[in-house]
Amino acid sequence: MPAPPKHRQSIIDASVTLFRRNGYAGTGLNDIVEASGAPKGSLYHYFPAGKSSIAVAAVEEAGRRVAATLTELAAQCPTAGDALVAHATLLAGWMKKSGFRDGCPITTVLLELAPDDRAVSEAGRQVYAARIAVMTDKLIADGHLPDRARRLAILAVSALQGALIQSRVERSGTPILVAAEELKAWLDVGHGAPPSS
Repeated sequence: MPAPPKHRQSIIDASVTLFRRNGYAGTGLNDIVEASGAPKGSLYHYFPAGKSSIAVAAVEEAGRRVAATLTELAAQCPTAGDALVAHATLLAGWMKKSGFRDGCPITTVLLELAPDDRAVSEAGRQVYAARIAVMTDKLIADGHLPDRARRLAILAVSALQGALIQSRVERSGTPILVAAEELKAWLDVGHGAPPSS
């Protein structure tokens, strides 16, 4: 039985953190080596295709983390809108804790490499699909028709991604919280009909 990979996960974890903070282009291989504590040879052993293959693994890892958080919140919260607000509250807290230096590692990598890098683009599609699927399932459980639920889930995921960027620029969690609270009104009222003004 082969030995478990000794440094692969630490390389991925370090890359997630560095890409979140510095972006893909702003993160060098030496930065990843230093942050991960892995020997430089490990990067080439586990990621022989180079830095872009580390980016794929980082996008996949960050996506797994987000999907797991959303799945947990969907199970705990009474509605999709409540789950979205709970997720936004976590995101705003993490942003504040980082001094608004952190962004989304998925977004930073995709903005720099997609659509030209097919492997990164496919990883991005998969992680967004997983996130949308969690929200869609919760919205269907709330009583929305499947097509409407999926469209609302896409809207919710897209809005929070944009709010993360705005939060970083404004150095405030308010954009994230406002986006989630307003979306909750759309998600929870009249099975997706916008609330009356």
